[in-house]
Amino acid sequence: MNFPDDLKYTREHEWLRIEGDEAVIGITEFAQDELGDIVYVETPPIGNSVKQNEQFGVVESVKTVSDLFSPVSGEVIAINEEVIATPELVNKDPYGEGWIIKIKISDPSEQDSLLNVADYKTMIGK
Repeated sequence: MNFPDDLKYTREHEWLRIEGDEAVIGITEFAQDELGDIVYVETPPIGNSVKQNEQFGVVESVKTVSDLFSPVSGEVIAINEEVIATPELVNKDPYGEGWIIKIKISDPSEQDSLLNVADYKTMIGK
C-alpha cells in the first residue's frame, strides 16, 4: 500500500496536500481498499465553507456509504468533476486523479493536529 510522506492524514482516513494556502483533499489508499469499488461521490458546492473534523461529503461503495470529514477549515474552491462522473478514479489513483475537493485554508494552524505518514501507518497497523 502507498502512503506518500508529503501528505498529512486524519484518523478518518482523509489525506491533505498543502499547496500554499490551499489544500487538496481525498481519501487514503487504505480507505478506498476497505470500502471496495466506489460508485458515487458527493461533494459540497464551490463556495461552501467547511470546518475541521465536520462532514463535507459522502463516498458510496458497493459495500457501504461513508462520510467524508474535512482535515482543515476553509472555503471549497474546486471539486473534482472527473471523480463525480467517474467515481472509480478514487480506487485507481486515490492520491492523484482521485482527489475530491480543494479548499482555501482559513486556519493554517489546524494542520498541526493532523497525522504524519508514520503516525497514520501506526494507527492502521501497517
